[in-house]
Amino acid sequence: MRKPFQALSFAAVLALSGAAAAQAAPQGEKPTIILVHGAFADSSGWNDVVSRLNRDGYRVVAAANPLRALGSDAATVSALVKSIPGSVILVGHSYGGEVITEAANGNGNVEALVYVAGFLPEAGESALSLSGKFPGATLAPALAPVALPDGDEDFYIQPAKFQAQFAADVPAAKAALMAATQRPVTGRALSDMATAPTWKRLPSYVIYGSADRNIPAETQRFMAERAHARKTVAVEGGSHALMVSHPDKVAALIEDAASAR
Repeated sequence: MRKPFQALSFAAVLALSGAAAAQAAPQGEKPTIILVHGAFADSSGWNDVVSRLNRDGYRVVAAANPLRALGSDAATVSALVKSIPGSVILVGHSYGGEVITEAANGNGNVEALVYVAGFLPEAGESALSLSGKFPGATLAPALAPVALPDGDEDFYIQPAKFQAQFAADVPAAKAALMAATQRPVTGRALSDMATAPTWKRLPSYVIYGSADRNIPAETQRFMAERAHARKTVAVEGGSHALMVSHPDKVAALIEDAASAR
């Protein structure tokens, strides 16, 4: 005869474990930090930030961002948020900033948004429209397109241009690994327009680099000021890959957001 546990469906096991987790979340517990990577990166880019947050007693989940379309990417992160008992701080890098902005909509346990060289879009804005709002972006000529069967394109940063474009303040050997493991983003994702500017109601925190070549510093200052960010940190000489080059500063800002509840 099969054991009772073996007879349970996978869905039932997930439901039971989720219910148990929800019951186990004590009052006053530190919020869970959800980190959302952007285009041309993956979750491993957060490794040094995760280490610092874990050391300080935070539970951290580095989400896998599909980078396919803004609506479906945000729905994926939103589902993850819904599975977390207790409060959540959403952290987004680059295009991941758009994703967390949308994903926070309808999730009452999200207490703050942290943007790491990230987009804070108004309704009707996209990554493409914001990146070109002020001069200084040099991403377009560094891209390599790959045609997809559905007619869209995947975009990679050319490996030879990756460090200068994305990670100028990261050691060359590490930047080469990042170039090799980068995840592409679709043209649709970059052009999809935001619908839910949740930074209008949620506390927002911003960190950016003065030497960012993907999203010009002037654009990031503009977005932070428009959102009335509670704290804005400008890293002198910082590249687009701040979570890799300045994990201490990024983790500190996340902890500021988490402790201000």
